[in-house]
Amino acid sequence: MKNVLIALFIFFIAVSCSSVKVHSDYDKTVDFSKYKTFEYYGWAEESDKVLNQFDKERIEKAFAEEFAKRDLQLVKADGDMVVSLFIVVDQKTSVTAYTDHYGGGYGYGARWGWYGGYGQSTTTYSEDDYLEGTLVVDVFDKSDKNLIWQGVGQKTIQENPEKRERMIPYVAESIMKSFPIKPAGKK
Repeated sequence: MKNVLIALFIFFIAVSCSSVKVHSDYDKTVDFSKYKTFEYYGWAEESDKVLNQFDKERIEKAFAEEFAKRDLQLVKADGDMVVSLFIVVDQKTSVTAYTDHYGGGYGYGARWGWYGGYGQSTTTYSEDDYLEGTLVVDVFDKSDKNLIWQGVGQKTIQENPEKRERMIPYVAESIMKSFPIKPAGKK
């Protein structure tokens, strides 16, 4: 029984983590191995309406850790690359329908043979509002200011701050999987 509970727990963690939709693109003519440092550009003014300071710091830290895995060092200024972070939040609604069937049925009666009856069905609809966040990570070459890589991740935003804190590193890792430089030790 204990093994079943552990397996279910792992399954639910995996399912809850698998919902990040990621898209990316990059300049295939760029030699990414020449970059050694990066700096943050800063957040767009509108980000203050969406993110609190804690979440901004968590996101920056999570991406700094992902870049560090690729031997890229965060510097305050004069980095080889400039990383811009931007988030958009959309209010979404999901609709769920559930149908109950009552009465009626099918069977075999000794007197009438096979019979079928009609019952009653009731469909219940429910609507749930949620927030979907789109995190855009743009990486520019500092010297010529050209965009060299873009990663975009979309996910339902956790309203619980503790869950959000645990999810941010996973989102950053998911987005960075497509970065042209792989983590040290991985090819």
